Amino acid sequence: MTALALRQVVAEALAEVGANVVYLRLPKGKPRTTTWIGVEHGFGIRHYATGRNVYIVQTRMAGRLRTVTIGPASVITRHQATMVARRVIAHAQVGLDPATDRKRIRSAPRFDDFLNEYWARWSPHWKQSTYETQCGYRALYLDGAFPGVFIDALNEADVTKWFAELNNRTGPGAANRVMSILNNMLNKAEAWGYRLENTNPCRAVRLNQRRQCERFLSTAEMGRLGRLLAEERAGEDKVRPVMATAITLLLLTGCRVSEILSLQWQDVRGNRLNLRDSKTGPRTVWLGDEARELIGTLPRLKNVPWLFWNARFRKPIRGVTHYWHNLRDRAGLPKVRLHDLRHTFASHAAMNKETLPMIGRLLGHRNHQSTARYAHLDDEHVLDAAEQIGAAIERMMA
Repeated sequence: MTALALRQVVAEALAEVGANVVYLRLPKGKPRTTTWIGVEHGFGIRHYATGRNVYIVQTRMAGRLRTVTIGPASVITRHQATMVARRVIAHAQVGLDPATDRKRIRSAPRFDDFLNEYWARWSPHWKQSTYETQCGYRALYLDGAFPGVFIDALNEADVTKWFAELNNRTGPGAANRVMSILNNMLNKAEAWGYRLENTNPCRAVRLNQRRQCERFLSTAEMGRLGRLLAEERAGEDKVRPVMATAITLLLLTGCRVSEILSLQWQDVRGNRLNLRDSKTGPRTVWLGDEARELIGTLPRLKNVPWLFWNARFRKPIRGVTHYWHNLRDRAGLPKVRLHDLRHTFASHAAMNKETLPMIGRLLGHRNHQSTARYAHLDDEHVLDAAEQIGAAIERMMA
């Protein structure tokens, strides 16, 4: 706010509390000392060498720390000064700063300039795979998103309109992902002094509802898939048995596809896998007897560090999606995704009465909230649990 606007706010507040202050009588020059009063943050009293005492309030407006003179302590009471200080602080928190464009350019950059700064300062914290994904989203949806808008002037209306248009251009999941990038950008703008605290407009925008994928394989489906995978692993082809082994290992460990296909022999340490990288960083995957035996069937080729090697093209296997689509159709599992094998591992662990913390540790989750979505039980197990509880209550009643 300008000095004139601030003086008007103070004058109106003083009038409301019944104080009359003549500003010409206020002392000039540098104050000797300032005593801060803990009633409000930034509210205090200045002691001048002439013996005069003046109430002041300091607050940040549009990135600048402003000092506002309220009035002399000989004219207004501390209660009246406190009420005025609160009014000034409230205007600083919700009011607009009518500064000139030249001053605003010096205090906060335009959106595109801040986007470049954010990428330069924050992208080193990302994993390489995350960096590549974020750069793709930036090129498609963030570059030029708010032309001519200063980062401190970006408001809820701007973000809401942009998010609505974003949903017309891409899917709901991708729109949420881009919104999370913008949300973090504006949080950093506050932390780096370009915006006032707690003014991030992304907090008021409702994200798209996430589709909860609760698909996991039943016992019968597991049987069909298991028989087909065993046939594939016993085949004479150079590549298909290796791919079948990778998919079987997904079921036995609950790992992500990228975690399995990127395995090297140096990562195998007896009854565990030491993953050098994963979605949540390096972690250990513990192997059961079946998984260890399965890994033992893979051929170890000279000068080939990878477990899953395409002997036909002499390069590591990077994807099994096409092979999986053919396999699932033959097994009668339409629309089942590779990630559903991880969901299957976790769901059957839950149905075998493993605790959520244990399942989260097996899956490499950072928090229990991520694990909770895997704790689904089908009707058969719910019925079995209900019958056991009912029988126990009946025995106690008898």
